[in-house]
Amino acid sequence: MLANMNKLFAEDTRRLQENLQRREADRLLLEDLAARNFTGPRYRRFEDELAAYGMAVLRGWMHSGYIFTLAATRGFSLNPSEAELEELFRDSDAREELAVMTVALALPRFRKNALEGGGWRFEGGASLATYFMGACLYEFPNQMRTRRAQRRRWHLQDRGDPRLVIPVESNVDDPAVITAGNQRVRDALIKAEARTAAVVALTLDGYSQEEMVELLGETSVRAIEGVLHRWRKKEKTAHQGGECRD
Repeated sequence: MLANMNKLFAEDTRRLQENLQRREADRLLLEDLAARNFTGPRYRRFEDELAAYGMAVLRGWMHSGYIFTLAATRGFSLNPSEAELEELFRDSDAREELAVMTVALALPRFRKNALEGGGWRFEGGASLATYFMGACLYEFPNQMRTRRAQRRRWHLQDRGDPRLVIPVESNVDDPAVITAGNQRVRDALIKAEARTAAVVALTLDGYSQEEMVELLGETSVRAIEGVLHRWRKKEKTAHQGGECRD
């Protein structure tokens, strides 16, 4: 029994040391990113790696259904149906779609609150990656509710519900989004850099460009328009089978 206790103590000590080393590395990384004003190739690489990590973890949590337990501990009781749990278990596309949208919208808020706003601290006990997953858990319920509303509309359309005889008005009027279609937009977001993914995801959710300036910490509506213009040009070229030379 004493041997087992010593083994458990050694394992706990090892985990604590690893956590300390990880947080120290994060502290040094954060100092470096802050010195560069959270811009440039180093920050984009950090953001891309964080996004890839977040999507992988979210897909795993959705596959097991554990994400709903985690969301509930934060006050978001989504109460998934058996059909929803079954879909997320079996449908990789559904998991991918929700993961892409969640990460795309969590990233700019994580940057604003955790990095620029000083929300993440070395003394807090969590690594940057763990802190980011917390941000994703606050965004996931919004995306899950949006998906449910969309599914309800589709169900009413399939039934020929008279409320949907006239097409439901959409807040999305960006020609790039309309032309590409939701499936192609989702595929494009997986490959897009974090800033572009966030702008397109918010556009899909019906946010105005003025709202996006505030949410994403952009300098102006013109900056948002520039992101959409470059994305539109790239998607149009890709759709035509050529190479974008933007």
